[in-house]
Amino acid sequence: MNWNKQITLVIGPVVGILLMLYGNLDASHATIWRMIGVVFWVAWWWMTEAVNLAVTSLLPFVLLPILGIVDSKTVAEKYFDQIIFLFIGGFMISYAIEKWNLHQRLSLSILMRLGKNPSYILAAVMGTTFFISMWMSNTATVMMLITAVLAIYNAMKDRLTEAESRNIATALLLGLAYSASLGGMATLVGTPTNLIFYSKFGEFYPDNEQLTFTSWLAVGFPVALCLLVFNFLVLRYRYIGASAKLEFDRRMFATAYEDLGKFSYEEKIVTAISATTALLWFTRSPIKIGSYSLFGWGSWFPKDFVQDSTVAIAMALLLFLIPSKQRAGERILHWSDVQRLPFGIVLLFGGGFALAKGFEVSGLDRYLAQQLDFLHQAPPILLLLGVAAMVCIISELASNVASIQLVLPILKALQITTGLPPILLMMPATLAASLGFMLPVATAPNTIVFGTGLVELKAMYRVGFWLDVMGIILIIGLSMLLIPLVFGG
Repeated sequence: MNWNKQITLVIGPVVGILLMLYGNLDASHATIWRMIGVVFWVAWWWMTEAVNLAVTSLLPFVLLPILGIVDSKTVAEKYFDQIIFLFIGGFMISYAIEKWNLHQRLSLSILMRLGKNPSYILAAVMGTTFFISMWMSNTATVMMLITAVLAIYNAMKDRLTEAESRNIATALLLGLAYSASLGGMATLVGTPTNLIFYSKFGEFYPDNEQLTFTSWLAVGFPVALCLLVFNFLVLRYRYIGASAKLEFDRRMFATAYEDLGKFSYEEKIVTAISATTALLWFTRSPIKIGSYSLFGWGSWFPKDFVQDSTVAIAMALLLFLIPSKQRAGERILHWSDVQRLPFGIVLLFGGGFALAKGFEVSGLDRYLAQQLDFLHQAPPILLLLGVAAMVCIISELASNVASIQLVLPILKALQITTGLPPILLMMPATLAASLGFMLPVATAPNTIVFGTGLVELKAMYRVGFWLDVMGIILIIGLSMLLIPLVFGG
């Protein structure tokens, strides 16, 4: 018997139950401490992999109702949140790309131009992802690019040792996930948390017209770009290392591309479906640039009726309807092609959403946010660091959208007592809500790349920890420098 593993297994429930029973004897906070116990238990098993991550993800379904935190029906709904359909639809499209070898054509075309060595390839993946996610949903960006990134990895791995292959896969996939989240920080439309801040700030300060697409970009883009460069350097140093000296003959990629032959009918259909999906994702919501607003087709429907997940499933359904020319009697996609959908990742998504609901219903999110109150007499830099750190911690285990919705009203009250410019308090907190790189459940991009099975959990939280820490430091440092220059004061 492996006693270390058994001890690790037992620590989660034992400490979790002790926190539930004795964390706070004040009856008014009993539900909060039961939730803290659940969070510790689940997070401990996730981080130590005491049991399979998918199995751990089922814990909230059992514990939250038993402990009287959230009813079973509500918890069950979280395990089939609409974003899970974005994941399913995106993967169906990815399987069609893979089935008709479009991923090989795309990856080889990139490698022909940028495949000089692993460092160039990592930079190309991260730069492309960062730019696209400035304008599109982070989750949709990763779903769109992950098949191509895996194909790039597969095209390289035959020329690498097993250790080099494993490390480069980790670098490419973490680079994909993290650069998608960082790109979302750069623009006002890049991620829902930024748009929530824009809406709330206008509600709190209706006479303040300084916050525009351009003014956000002047602060958010330098912060995101610095973090992107830092992340690239960490991944290159930690996972590419000596492999950076490898030189690939790009002519061999060109030869392999020529061997694919002409674009087939099926490849054209899958390309058209993929491009249309990306275009619909990009244009669903209006994009405001200063006083000008680009039309969003989602406004044709009642609010929240159509989401990115609706687009993903609708376009995936078309692939099951359009006939193939190469294979008589077949469609572009058959149900047998998608039966390998990673069910464990669906559970991982669901467990994360269930925990986030538990944070909200138990009041744990409000309790954590209220701990910021003691900072109102602290020096501005300590106040901002405390706010950013708290938002980052909440976002690791709860919804970043929920965390920023909760924290902004508290920061408004803090602003009154401290007299600090409201933008200086609220914008760094909003940027910090996009951090959360340590756990697979922290962001949907993390969950998706973890679902490939090529990224170890310890790699994610080792790199993610330093990215979180550097993110907090850079957000506060650059905000204190740039916000006064951009917004005045």
